[in-house]
Amino acid sequence: MPFLTLERDGAILTVTMNQPETRNALTGNTAVQEFVQLCEDVRRDAAIKAVILTGAGPVFSSGGNVRDMQRFFDDALTPELIREEYRQGIQRIPLALAQLDVPIICAVNGPAIGAGLDLTCMCDIRIASETATFAESFVRVGIVPGDGGAWLLPRAVGMAKAAEMAFTGEAIDAQEALACGLVSRVVAPEALLPTARQLAGKIAANPGGVLRMTKRLLREGQGNSLATLLELSAACQAVAHKSADHREAVTAFIEKRPPRFQ
Repeated sequence: MPFLTLERDGAILTVTMNQPETRNALTGNTAVQEFVQLCEDVRRDAAIKAVILTGAGPVFSSGGNVRDMQRFFDDALTPELIREEYRQGIQRIPLALAQLDVPIICAVNGPAIGAGLDLTCMCDIRIASETATFAESFVRVGIVPGDGGAWLLPRAVGMAKAAEMAFTGEAIDAQEALACGLVSRVVAPEALLPTARQLAGKIAANPGGVLRMTKRLLREGQGNSLATLLELSAACQAVAHKSADHREAVTAFIEKRPPRFQ
């Protein structure tokens, strides 16, 4: 059974982690390969304008499969081999998602633990159910965030809050996640997917090419200087000004009618 199930509705793709029996764990299965392939497929499909990511069952994702970690006790699995396993394994997910230019809404339906929390931080927008909790819990099982959490979480909540979460491993609830900026909305469980779909619809109403360039600029702005970002913005703007969608948007504005994007 595949880890991810896909549901397409026009320009919106809903992706569900669908192994509730393992609490949608990201290791010990085909999750990495499926996420990498998903990003490649979405990147190639210009008709997709928004992606929603959620989990089946009561848990969003428990992150790493703790039972699977017992195999690291084997002396034959050396530190060098483990290091390479992380490179070729879980670390491929943040790298793939970082290269995906399509906006991603994370609909957090329940606990997001360890790498599950970090997975939410790889998305652009996070909406939480009232039943959601978030924990950077690696320290509690005697390991570090091997999936990039030390880079991702401070950018979502700031360094002080990220340090508190990473050093204690304690979970925060949905309201605290809202207060620290980890999520932008908290809704009732039954309203989670409808809210995500409504937001995805507002995003998908805009030109797809411009959406992808806008996301790329937002991501590049996190690690580049203002001068570099301005150069990238000028290049993207040159492409945008010559697009059919820009021409249609300006014409529709002047003619006082809704635009009809390609």
